[in-house]
Amino acid sequence: HFNQSVDMVRLGSGAFRKVEAFHLSRLACLIIAENADGKKPMVLQARQFFSSTVTTGELIRNSVDSNILFYKTAQGEARIEVIFNGDTFWMSQKRMAELFGVDVRTVNYHLKQIFESGELSEGATIRKIGIVQTEGERNVERSPLFYNLDAIIAVGYRVNSYQATQFRIWATTVLKEFLVKGYVLDDERLKQGRHFGKDYFDDLLERIREIRTSERRYYQKITDIYAECSSDYDAKSESTKLFFKMVQNMMHIAVTHHTAAEIVYQRADAERPNMGLTTWKNAPGGRVQRSDSIVAKNYLSEKEISELNSITTSFLDFAESRARRHIITTMDDWRQRLEQFLIMNDYKITESAGIVSQDEAREKAYGEYEKFKVIQDRTFVSDFDKFNEESVSGSDAPLLPFDINPDED
Repeated sequence: HFNQSVDMVRLGSGAFRKVEAFHLSRLACLIIAENADGKKPMVLQARQFFSSTVTTGELIRNSVDSNILFYKTAQGEARIEVIFNGDTFWMSQKRMAELFGVDVRTVNYHLKQIFESGELSEGATIRKIGIVQTEGERNVERSPLFYNLDAIIAVGYRVNSYQATQFRIWATTVLKEFLVKGYVLDDERLKQGRHFGKDYFDDLLERIREIRTSERRYYQKITDIYAECSSDYDAKSESTKLFFKMVQNMMHIAVTHHTAAEIVYQRADAERPNMGLTTWKNAPGGRVQRSDSIVAKNYLSEKEISELNSITTSFLDFAESRARRHIITTMDDWRQRLEQFLIMNDYKITESAGIVSQDEAREKAYGEYEKFKVIQDRTFVSDFDKFNEESVSGSDAPLLPFDINPDED
């Protein structure tokens, strides 16, 4: 919308002078006119021009990127932020499906029910507009249907999903306040400005930097980003449970091409030093315990650990970049972004749970541990053993007489 250029201008003397210029798009001019001082004659003239020339189609195109954002306050209160481009708000069926976390066919079904029942007038709530989109290597003009805010609200009250439930909780609260008072004021916005203002993103950046410098494990840092930086975070939602379950496996698969269960099953070996473990709870000098044998991370090589830490650092850089650019990110966004991030960096990802179950991995690890424990008990050298050996090497007899002759008094 803003293109900078340098032009050569001829002066009255005939000489040329370099002049820096900015070429503004129609939308940029409209935005400037709407936000400038309305008392100035040129601003009034610009507003009159746009009020008579801006078409419904242009308004729709400018509002395609409008958004409704679900989020929760620190007290766990469900809230909605509606961002408008202009005074209109329009969405395609695809965008509504993304908004409410359902299939496009579900949105289409409910819209048909809404129009057939007479709840809304189809002609008053729908606009068709030609939009050029890239399909393969071609630019193709399509004319999808866009639905106004009335239709979006109606669908939100019919759809069965987590996002739709949050929408209804918020909408019911707003409606109740309106019925009691006759008006609705957004107290938070009046006190603080927009919820997602500069302070929100400054706080987000601080959280990300705290996560970066923490001593948490690689996958814990990823889940911390999800929990602390999602605008709509809900610890009890199915989305959260699914993300927490999958994130560790996603990281393991990216680096080893195996799930956590497969790593344990393949690498647990009683015949190998420390049962194949590269680290454990009491490492390096303490005993390997049974619980150590079922932790996939304990079997990873130094190179694999380094790679995981590198992925985590890069993803934190990505999260920080989004916060600096004031991009709001939801729970579902973080899940998709992590997948896209791994794919973009040529890491393998898969939806498969692997060929080894957790129960199979646990059974294999515990079985190997029982065999390894016999070897460990026979060969393990404790601090006491080391102390006694040092005593023997320093004198003719052990410092402590542990070999007692029963015949002696």
